Amino acid sequence: MPHFILEYTDNIKEEANIPTLLKKVNTTLLTFSNIVPIGGLRSRAIELKDYVIADGTEDDAFIHATLKIGKGRTEKERKQIADAVFAVMKKHLQDVYERRSLAVSMEVYEFIYPTYKWNNIHSRYQDQN
Repeated sequence: MPHFILEYTDNIKEEANIPTLLKKVNTTLLTFSNIVPIGGLRSRAIELKDYVIADGTEDDAFIHATLKIGKGRTEKERKQIADAVFAVMKKHLQDVYERRSLAVSMEVYEFIYPTYKWNNIHSRYQDQN
């Protein structure tokens, strides 16, 4: 953990440069190395082809992010991480936001129940310390 999941409408695919945004988000999350384990970090995007925004009469677009975090972080840590990620999203999307109708949102979801994991990526980074 964390996992960053970005849903975006296909009408902004080129403008929004989603692969670069995902890299920027990962880089930002890794600045919190004391609470974000590098081996557990995942970012991905889902392009939406079927959607209706508002009354459906305009070529509106949206991006919605979900940041999933394992339990154990304080409220202050969750807020710091979320604020930093959302700031990166807004900065990255500023030009698109100024040119077209765009809704950007993000929710933070903390797992409160046990999660099931099978991950040998962590060990690669532990061996580097």
